Amino acid sequence: MKSGWKIYYSGVLGGIGGLCGWQFSSALDYSLAGSLYMSEVLVGAVIGAAIGLFIGAVEVLAGSRMLRALRSSLITAVLGLIGGAVGLPLAERVFMALGGSIQARILGWGVFGLLLGLAAGITGGTQSWKGALGGLIGGLVGGFLLDLARQQLHDLVLGKAVGLMLLGASAGVFLALVVTLLRKAWLEVESGKMKGSEFILDKFARKDGPSAIIGSSSLKAEIALPDPDIEPQHAILLGEDTHFSIKDISLSGTFVRNKKVEVARLTNGSRIRMGNTDLSYHEKR
Repeated sequence: MKSGWKIYYSGVLGGIGGLCGWQFSSALDYSLAGSLYMSEVLVGAVIGAAIGLFIGAVEVLAGSRMLRALRSSLITAVLGLIGGAVGLPLAERVFMALGGSIQARILGWGVFGLLLGLAAGITGGTQSWKGALGGLIGGLVGGFLLDLARQQLHDLVLGKAVGLMLLGASAGVFLALVVTLLRKAWLEVESGKMKGSEFILDKFARKDGPSAIIGSSSLKAEIALPDPDIEPQHAILLGEDTHFSIKDISLSGTFVRNKKVEVARLTNGSRIRMGNTDLSYHEKR
């Protein structure tokens, strides 16, 4: 999936997650929690988990294998749950301490967005701080829109529903937008079932850091391509701090610029072919 479409779908699914969070939280009987604080924890957790789950589901639309997409959704749901459980009570406590300042509630949702953004570094190829920054901005903007909707719409129920939808959409859009704008290196699929999909490589750029395996197995490869002519583990992307190299570990071969290679340095625009799939490497300086 192209980065522009990923930003769009992140916003749409984040908004749907916000609406689901509103429905689920409204349906719960919070009197069972025993205290106002625990009620806020439960409400925040439900809302955060719903938004996180739907934002994580963008990986399904992006063409990721179902197992990998499910893992992404679960991780973002868990971190969204934690973010909501921490953010909402924090917002209310600071809100009361500051005498009803709207900035306090916005700060609380910023904490929610920050934790949600960390999932981008865990499930994707970006660095964690970039996901956290995008989530923080999305949470702050979404928190502002949430309170604005509550103030402008006279119907309290409608205001909460619209506000949570805007919160989820904002978190999704800014998370994907910031990660895309700050990316340094990525692969784009040029042919095959996943044509147009992009894989951010920033997390693998350090020379002493983790490497990224390209293959057909979603269990054995960080970049999984549904091509029967690609081996489960076909090639390795090696970070060299300033650039990437690719190392072939297959029997059928890996081609860079139409030449079969064992190890090759990648430059901006390098064309890679393995099996029946063509990829292009991109980097920003």
